[in-house]
Amino acid sequence: MFNLFKKKKLDYPVSFKGLKTDMHSHLIPGIDDGSPDMDTSVFLIREMKQLGYQKLITTPHISSDIFKNTTEIIQKGLAALQHRLEMEKLDIKVEAAAEYLIDDGFEKRLNSNNLITFSNKFLLVELPYFHLPPNLYDITFELQIKGYKIMLAHPERYLYWFNNMKKYEELKDRGVYFQLNMISLTGHYSQEVKKMAEKMIDAQMIDFLGSDLHNQHYLNILKKSQFEIYLEKVLMSGKIQNHIL
Repeated sequence: MFNLFKKKKLDYPVSFKGLKTDMHSHLIPGIDDGSPDMDTSVFLIREMKQLGYQKLITTPHISSDIFKNTTEIIQKGLAALQHRLEMEKLDIKVEAAAEYLIDDGFEKRLNSNNLITFSNKFLLVELPYFHLPPNLYDITFELQIKGYKIMLAHPERYLYWFNNMKKYEELKDRGVYFQLNMISLTGHYSQEVKKMAEKMIDAQMIDFLGSDLHNQHYLNILKKSQFEIYLEKVLMSGKIQNHIL
């Protein structure tokens, strides 16, 4: 009965200022499913600065089938974006890495030793949403042998693990860092994803918080996340490491 009166939202917005850095976004225009053009990128970056961020590490998708981005494509896009930000006198540090899908072509990229990292060899990776790569643990081991710090993007979204927290625990035991999408806490993806995000926060599994910013719609949802009780809880946990990047 008392749950009927349980507070569901904060009365005030949680500040992102203490995070300092966002390490997951899609702000280089026209190269993936993120920002479609330079004007949109500038608008989104200006908004992120107003939210309190001092540094953005934007991470275009790289996959074998859909987003066949290369280091050269990303660096060229970053240079153009940085030039535009200078013209706009927008004082915020913007760097680029990538969000790698662990798919059939990932091992080839790994063996090429041409993976784009950030902040002392952090590597942002994501998994397919509907099936677990059969060689995931082999790839994890190989990456770590080569000195990479694996950051798993939005672990709260992988449906095949929802009924088996031990799979998350196995990855944590292997030294994999977990990056939560803050918009997951709003129920944007689904209520199941929201519940898993909260469960992982309760278990103190989350190491980094990302925006996964793609467009103005995502920005609006990100702002809504500032009123989520669990966002305040994870920020106050002392576990979040965005500031080291």
